[in-house]
Amino acid sequence: MSMIKGHLAPLAGLCLSAACLFSSFTASAEQTALRVSAIPDEAPTELLRKFEPLGAYLEQQLGMPVEFQPVSDYAGVVEALGSKRLDLAWLGGFTFVQARLRTGDAIPVVQREQDAVFTSTFITADPAINSHADLQGKSFAFGSVSSTSGHLMPRFFMQQEGLDVDQYLGRIGYSGAHDATVAWVESGRVDAGVLNASVWDKLVAEGKVDTDKVRVYQTSPTYFDYNWTVRGDLDPELVERIKQAFLALDPENPEHKVILDLQRASRFIETQPENYQGIEAAARAAGLLQ
Repeated sequence: MSMIKGHLAPLAGLCLSAACLFSSFTASAEQTALRVSAIPDEAPTELLRKFEPLGAYLEQQLGMPVEFQPVSDYAGVVEALGSKRLDLAWLGGFTFVQARLRTGDAIPVVQREQDAVFTSTFITADPAINSHADLQGKSFAFGSVSSTSGHLMPRFFMQQEGLDVDQYLGRIGYSGAHDATVAWVESGRVDAGVLNASVWDKLVAEGKVDTDKVRVYQTSPTYFDYNWTVRGDLDPELVERIKQAFLALDPENPEHKVILDLQRASRFIETQPENYQGIEAAARAAGLLQ
């Protein structure tokens, strides 16, 4: 059994807290396995389903076991990179900025093509809401506090439109994940919410949201978002092999297309820290970074 399947099989018993993540890692002077995680912007079962074929592909390309470690919060991934207990992580733009500030040398390796022009989708089931101006006193759901597309950039763009978000809106909630935000809006728990445009499109395509009830009322401007990041002191030769493995994924190859489709990617392209300077500036403007 590969290391991937070994970690995925006992799903019910997975330890999802940051503290458990830390205790599961063992330090080693020699790189014997690639330790991977991802921000929990969707349900743990969905993250694992998306990662399994990618992990198997990386095992094959790198010639080493790949160990996926789920966590329950965004901060756990940042802290694990900073503590050198992770080698590779799937981060949102804001989480990358936090990781870069925490570690001083985290390196974004690749991003999906669409991550250079990412957007957030504002949704509602309230027929009276047709723009942000209609949100006065309404309840609203962001995703995780540390989410780029589910909190930081939507908040920033709302502020750019002149809204004092914390004063203008009524009750503000944080669902913790994009799919949870949709569930909150659809159930009437909140009047409106915002999420990753890619997740919205996926949920609509899979029939997991009632579009007769929930609708998009606005879309944000574009910004840089997700990337795969490595810790800064990872062996440069291994970093290059990781990068080349992602860049080699070809949508014309049926096996590769399965991986790309699960990652909601047309293909992967190189990225660099400078791409996320706008995210850092937005975070500081929104008061989310000191």
